[in-house]
Amino acid sequence: MRIDIITVLPELIKSPFEASILKRAIAKGLVEVHFHNLRDYSTNKHKNVDDYQFGGGAGMVMSIEPIDKCITKLKAERTYDEIIYMTPDGETLNQQIANSMSMVENIIILCGHYKGVDQRVRDHFITREISIGDYVLSGGELGAAVLCDAIIRLIPGVLSNETSALTDSFQDNLLAPPIYTRPAEYNGWKVPDILLSGNFPEIEKWREDKAYEHTQNRRPDLLDRE
Repeated sequence: MRIDIITVLPELIKSPFEASILKRAIAKGLVEVHFHNLRDYSTNKHKNVDDYQFGGGAGMVMSIEPIDKCITKLKAERTYDEIIYMTPDGETLNQQIANSMSMVENIIILCGHYKGVDQRVRDHFITREISIGDYVLSGGELGAAVLCDAIIRLIPGVLSNETSALTDSFQDNLLAPPIYTRPAEYNGWKVPDILLSGNFPEIEKWREDKAYEHTQNRRPDLLDRE
């Protein structure tokens, strides 16, 4: 997979890809992540990439020209499955979106900034708009990092135990069940006996029951999606 991230602040988004799972995925050659500074595509002598709104109003707007130049250049080099714009009014990121996105080959992620982008960018270049929640950030960089993390960890070979991702919360519209590790007893607090029994069919049933119970208590809306 190749991910091209367009941003006015590449220094803000690079660090998540320089550690842990994302770093290992890149080192293994399972994913390529490229950062494109939008100012490099500005024809303005001051390298500005924003301007005032037509009709007045507070906040600057990202200009169409540098975005067009960057996306057009990238599309001339390869075919992209999706061109994504990170925006608070996009569809809310969930596990199903991450699952489907992990199976594509090439994507562009455009990080919004200021008040947002010229609407013509959204009308003519963007194929999908994604939000990470009902709140507003200073820019799309942190949202793009979240999206990339959710996608990349699902690529085969990224996690040392690939079945781990299949038992994560939300994979089956359920939250994950409680988990424990050694010691079996600490300060008088004991691990449930069933987990120490070695009876794996019963352990699996216990986990399924607890996952359902946990979801019913905390996120009953997820059960309505079944």
